[in-house]
Amino acid sequence: MLPSPVMASTTRIEADLLVPGRGEPVDEGTVVIEGETIAYAGPTRLAPDTPGAAVVRVPTVMPGMWETHAHFLGLRTANIEALATMSPHVGVLRAARSAERLLRAGFTSVREVGGYGTFLAQAVEEGTLEGPTIYAAGAFLSQTGGHADIHALGEGHVRDLFERHFGAHSLCDGPDDCRRQVRRQLRLGAKVIKVCASGGVMSQIDHPIHQQFSTEELAAIVEEAARADRVVAAHCHGKPGIMAALRAGVRTIEHGTFLDAEAVELMAETGAVLVGTRFIVEYLVEMGRARGMPAYAYEKIVAIADRHAEALRLAIEAGIPMALGTDIFVVDEVGRNGEELALLTRLGMSPLQAIEAATANGPLTVGPQAPRSGVLEAGYDADVIAVDGDPVADVSILADPERITHVWKNGRLVSP
Repeated sequence: MLPSPVMASTTRIEADLLVPGRGEPVDEGTVVIEGETIAYAGPTRLAPDTPGAAVVRVPTVMPGMWETHAHFLGLRTANIEALATMSPHVGVLRAARSAERLLRAGFTSVREVGGYGTFLAQAVEEGTLEGPTIYAAGAFLSQTGGHADIHALGEGHVRDLFERHFGAHSLCDGPDDCRRQVRRQLRLGAKVIKVCASGGVMSQIDHPIHQQFSTEELAAIVEEAARADRVVAAHCHGKPGIMAALRAGVRTIEHGTFLDAEAVELMAETGAVLVGTRFIVEYLVEMGRARGMPAYAYEKIVAIADRHAEALRLAIEAGIPMALGTDIFVVDEVGRNGEELALLTRLGMSPLQAIEAATANGPLTVGPQAPRSGVLEAGYDADVIAVDGDPVADVSILADPERITHVWKNGRLVSP
């Protein structure tokens, strides 16, 4: 087990600027942490006396950030097919390093939507591994021939491959089989269920616009997850998949490339959250081929990139709740997750809205599993970060791990 830094019973963080996560910033603010909980957050002039507290003075204090679309896959190339020749032991070790890097970049919670996350979550919870709190999905569910199928391999090989890496395979067909695969992810300790409700970019044969899984299959997945108080995250590019997933009751739409006014209206009616993942679109367009991305995938990402930006602008204008997610799956890019905030501001968010997407809105993506997190308020979990600068004036500083000077997770100082 990792040695635990000495934690004072009370920590007092005094800041030039307090950014609460939701609501207006406070000049000259103070956060008081008692044990694992925030006891006070607000103006310094109203803060309680804290004799004997460990006092830290910082430029900005804000909630720890949430990454709500991560993959701990251990890949060093932008090609999912590389799993076929990668040892799962090496993959897990790489993924463990990714978890540590993500925490030190200011992300105290992560929703891991397909990969080694269920195993890493256990290691973090028991103190073996330093990392964010992980809400993992296990394997991402796919119909045969769907987005999480590796089309160049035999079907049996794909099933064996995912069993070997992630503890359960992805493929399921028909409502009963879909229920069984949800149960298999729950058996691994999944806190959220991930389903591929449309085709995608990184899969060879399917088209991003096409719906995957029938209405009955999607309903079975959502119903089975709900019985265990889990919500469903739906990978969706095309509108048919988006609409079917929303009608089935999914909690989040991932990517949302072909959102239009009708789909946005249905999102508003259902209360679904959009996780836009703009980072991965721009990254793959710019760097994908250099990082081993297959030609078929590169052609698809280039074809949808502008439409994806248009969809996110539409959702932002409509006020749809959005949470930060990057879809980073190449280990060498972990730590750049904060770049998503600046990308969201380019598409129409204010810096405060982007910070809210990265903090207060994070817990919305895990439904009944949600902690009291993402906001600096008395009674909330003491997941707190300090920033060397003013992220409201320049949100891009949250993309630089060197500017994250302190990270407290559950009240414990884990960085530096």
